[in-house]
Amino acid sequence: MESVKRNKHLIQQLTIQTSACEKLSFARDNKVSSIIDFIANSTLNSLHLEMNSIGDNGAQVLAEALKTDSTLTILNLQSNSIRENGAQALAEALTSNSSLTTLNLCDNLIGSTGAQALGEALMTNSALTTLDLWGNSIGDKGVQARTVALKSNSTLTTLDLENNSIGDIGARSVSESLKTNSTLTTLNLCNNPIGDIGTQALPEVLMTNLTLCRV
Repeated sequence: MESVKRNKHLIQQLTIQTSACEKLSFARDNKVSSIIDFIANSTLNSLHLEMNSIGDNGAQVLAEALKTDSTLTILNLQSNSIRENGAQALAEALTSNSSLTTLNLCDNLIGSTGAQALGEALMTNSALTTLDLWGNSIGDKGVQARTVALKSNSTLTTLDLENNSIGDIGARSVSESLKTNSTLTTLNLCNNPIGDIGTQALPEVLMTNLTLCRV
């Protein structure tokens, strides 16, 4: 990690493999400020921390850094045991961050509360274009908050909601938001318990939505 810090102005992409984050100490101790300083004062534009079990503490630390960062465009936090508190912290950061374009939170535990927080953030965020929430058990309640944001958001082009326990209510809510959304081009709803009612609602919206290319 010391060599990384010394060359932080040269590094543009950083990938830290499974369990290596134990060395970064994401707990809120005296090393937190150095982590925030590293991200905020480097040329890093892509950070991959998948499968490191950083949890809510790690997400909160990264969120603090995102509030002032202006270079990071891709953040991959796949499979990190991030729950609603971590998602809420990241959502708060998105309201002020204007550089992050891709956020991967797939295979975490943010639930409906975390999804609602991210949905609210998307109502004001104007940078994020890709959001991956595969496998987060957000349910109909979580997706409803997300779809409210889609009605006003004008930057998000790719949204992955696969394997999230979304049923007919959620699918219909998505369909309603797509009637006014004009930027989303890719929507993934695979492996959700959507029945006949929800299935019928989605094709109907494709007749009026001219930007959505893939569902």
